[in-house]
Amino acid sequence: MAELKYIPGFGNECASEDPRCPGALPEGQNNPQVCPYNLYAEQLSGSAFTCPRSTNKRSWMYRILPSVSHKPFESIDQGHITHNWDEVDPDPNQLRWKPFEIPKASQKKVDFVSGLHTLCGAGDIKSNNGLAIHIFLCNTSMENRCFYNSDGDFLIVPQKGKLHIYTEFGKMLVQPNEICVIQRGMRFSIDVFGETRGYILEVYGVHFELPDLGPIGANGLANPRDFLIPVAWYEDRQVPGGYTVINKYQGKLFAAKQDVSPFNVVAWHGNYTPYKYNLENFMVINSVAFDHADPSIFTVLTAKSVRPGVAIADFVIFPPRWGVADKTFRPPYYHRNCMSEFMGLIKGHYEAKQGGFLPGGGSLHSSMTPHGPDADCFEKASKAKLAPERIADGTMAFMFESSLSMAVTKWGLKTSNCLDENYYKCWEPLKSHFTPNSRKPAGLNGALLP
Repeated sequence: MAELKYIPGFGNECASEDPRCPGALPEGQNNPQVCPYNLYAEQLSGSAFTCPRSTNKRSWMYRILPSVSHKPFESIDQGHITHNWDEVDPDPNQLRWKPFEIPKASQKKVDFVSGLHTLCGAGDIKSNNGLAIHIFLCNTSMENRCFYNSDGDFLIVPQKGKLHIYTEFGKMLVQPNEICVIQRGMRFSIDVFGETRGYILEVYGVHFELPDLGPIGANGLANPRDFLIPVAWYEDRQVPGGYTVINKYQGKLFAAKQDVSPFNVVAWHGNYTPYKYNLENFMVINSVAFDHADPSIFTVLTAKSVRPGVAIADFVIFPPRWGVADKTFRPPYYHRNCMSEFMGLIKGHYEAKQGGFLPGGGSLHSSMTPHGPDADCFEKASKAKLAPERIADGTMAFMFESSLSMAVTKWGLKTSNCLDENYYKCWEPLKSHFTPNSRKPAGLNGALLP
């Protein structure tokens, strides 16, 4: 595979044209009477026309045929995609899933779309307010099929296997420990190279943006220049009656046939594009004295709600870093949170749960449900010598956090057959260390605490 090229920068105004057609971008206007190379002009709007300039999202594309050139959409099998948050009764328990099983190609070929499984979510698609978390499990490439989402943005986190993604804006290669965002309305197709698995955070009605840095200042966390946008690439390919465009609309899947590849955009300009990001580029902020900073310091991208400081969804990572906090229990503390927390693991072992929480699996701690390190982690961390130490080397855990109370689907609780029924047992060995007669007790290793 030839090395792909990208344009760096988050949310930039960009312009790109396939080098096979120099000068394909019109000069001085968006919609000339006749476009260069006799192309069609088409605008893709990711926001209302009248949004403030700082939040206005749109791109102009110059294509061989406009995207309207297709037969009528018809409903197709929904598979395991749903937006019905009332399939099963609510469950406030701590939930953990073993690695989700990828179907074998020898038994059944499954591409990205047919391999989508909705795990949990909240809100309402029709009012453009909410989110869903999906798992994708596939083993074959999309052949003469593309997908676009009328409901929201997809933040895709591959865990096993790389994704070669064709979009109307160009091509991206996204590997584990990278993420990509395909924004609402953008058509894409995914090639895979064997058994492939990952996670998707879908948000309705809003777009992902970089979190405000506040007192951190101008630099840190995910830096804008590390986000990469594909460059223009087109194919002028005829598929008489045989190319399928799949649309997720109001939570349902529809398909339409057309005669040509949808990836026929010769040039484009604008600020509404797909993009990718390598998680290794995250600039970690951490406590260097004592106690914990809140995990919000690990936020890569956020999708804001109308309430200041409250997100529909945050994408948070827990990357390799140094732990140096003095007089501090260093692993994550015990916690009850008004937010819902879904965690996944791309690779390695999560520091607070060395066993049971595995790459390709996940956990959900719902609003106000208590959670924290297992008994073994607590005992070890309470006795550990507080020297500077590397944390999470070879590991990448992440969290989808939301202000909404998420419901789990029937597939997540039952059909997937991956729910760990014994998760609660990791806390059962916790025991009391209460010393009612001593305000300044010995530590768990017998040494006097300062």
